[in-house]
Amino acid sequence: MEMENKKHNEDYVYRVIAEELKKAPFDRDMCTRFPPEPNGYLHIGSAYAIHTNYRMAEQFNGAFHLRFDDTNPLKEDMSYVKAIQEDMKWLGYDPGEHIYFGSDYFEQIYDAAVSLIRKGKAYVCDLTPEEVSAYRGTLTEPGKDSPYRERTVEENLKLFEEMKNGRYPAASKVLRAKIDMSSPNMNMRDPVIYRIVYEPHYRTGTDWCVYPLYDFAHPIQDAIEGITYSLCSIEFKDHRPLYEWVLRKLSIPVPPRQREFGRLSLTGVVTSKRYLRQLVERGDVAGWDDPRLPTLQGLRRRGYTPESIRNFIEAIGSIRTHSTADISLLDHCLRQDLRLKTTSVMAVLRPLKVVITNYPVGETELLSIENNSQNEALGKREVPFSRTIYIERGDFQEQPEKGFHRLSPDSEVRLKGAYYVKCDEAVKDNVTDEVIELRCTYDPETKSGTGFTGRKVKGTIHWVSGQHAVYADVNLYHELLLKGGNGRLEGDDWLDRINPESLIQLKGVMLEPSAAHVAPEQKFQLIRHGYFCVDREYAAGDRLLFHRIVSLKDGWNRSN
Repeated sequence: MEMENKKHNEDYVYRVIAEELKKAPFDRDMCTRFPPEPNGYLHIGSAYAIHTNYRMAEQFNGAFHLRFDDTNPLKEDMSYVKAIQEDMKWLGYDPGEHIYFGSDYFEQIYDAAVSLIRKGKAYVCDLTPEEVSAYRGTLTEPGKDSPYRERTVEENLKLFEEMKNGRYPAASKVLRAKIDMSSPNMNMRDPVIYRIVYEPHYRTGTDWCVYPLYDFAHPIQDAIEGITYSLCSIEFKDHRPLYEWVLRKLSIPVPPRQREFGRLSLTGVVTSKRYLRQLVERGDVAGWDDPRLPTLQGLRRRGYTPESIRNFIEAIGSIRTHSTADISLLDHCLRQDLRLKTTSVMAVLRPLKVVITNYPVGETELLSIENNSQNEALGKREVPFSRTIYIERGDFQEQPEKGFHRLSPDSEVRLKGAYYVKCDEAVKDNVTDEVIELRCTYDPETKSGTGFTGRKVKGTIHWVSGQHAVYADVNLYHELLLKGGNGRLEGDDWLDRINPESLIQLKGVMLEPSAAHVAPEQKFQLIRHGYFCVDREYAAGDRLLFHRIVSLKDGWNRSN
């Protein structure tokens, strides 16, 4: 079943915006934004947020901005900026010329803070970070005023300028908004809006030593850029009153509107940037582009396509609250995208030698095999067949269990696209007693494609000609996290759920010779094994590395 795009009138966010615009239209065109902090890599949850903002701009004939929220010099880096831009273009959400940086607005944000001080709506506070936290109160008890809350406007202006000029140690003073320490919303209890940080910024160097916090900088950046809708995930709903308070106190005439949508998680997948960084820094994975991670870099390296990710997001649609989607739905979208696109290739992951004793010594013939059994337009290819071939070790059982329809002593199977073969003898290792070679005979009258209508066999297996095989390494992936707990990642206990078999590496995999001419990130269906992708760093002449993107079996529950 092909995934269908959600209609406009079925989309929660679209309905909210459409209804609001009827009642209170803007004096400017629709404009949305995606504001990543360049301190890590985008992941599948980021793609959901990007899609929501991008699609709303598109559906309302507006503009979409990419703005880097780079107001924290402690963890940000240009390498993340480049990766984020690359990921968005690959995914199909190209902002074009609309790429902005929060750090470009440092002067304007600072001026806005000065304006709040002049209006008596901000003050410099000397409490320590621990004291600020203690003074905030709890969810059931109001906070209490800072002893520095009633400083004069003149004193606050002087102190804030001295903070800017580097007169005070880091964390010794902060600028706080003066709102309401008894507010039931903790975010409104005189939040910190500026802090002192002595760390070079990756773009502005040492020009600044005071930096705005996100909740203060964000609405100002939106106003500067003419954003109409600040669409963000549901955890920012309690921050909306502060967003609106900042814009109101700065007298923005037609302010942007913040609206929230549900946050997306996937079963068995880590999407927290903090936890992802922990996996990378501990060495549990090979880096931010490890194919086991849900980062866009990792998904791309594994072989997921932009189309499959977009279709997955469209299938979910807009959600109002935090939601967990089954990873099998993403895999289903991937299979549906690749089903008619990919060429099939025969590959033997765990080879077992087969000698066809009655096949002419030294002879090779070319057999014509379809490239995709579901798409004739992809044509056929010629595959060499010879006396010595290799099959999957699992396709032979010396003592076949009930229901086993592959090769066993005195049984007959069809070799895909080739002949019927019968197993006459299993040769074993003298030491281990392991089967190391099969001696078989073939029936030359049963050649595939010749119209043979004789006896039937229950099993068809794939194979690779030994003298023509291309060798490669193959990575098979399983869930990075084992099932358990309550589905949440809490404390350090979640690290105990890391699956030690999330990566299975196979060496000496044998493929038919058509696999010799591949390109980085090219996708194939390896017959019976699933969809695979050539590693993105492959160069001609290197050892081939294939990543299994997904198995052929579709586990998505269509009734969901």
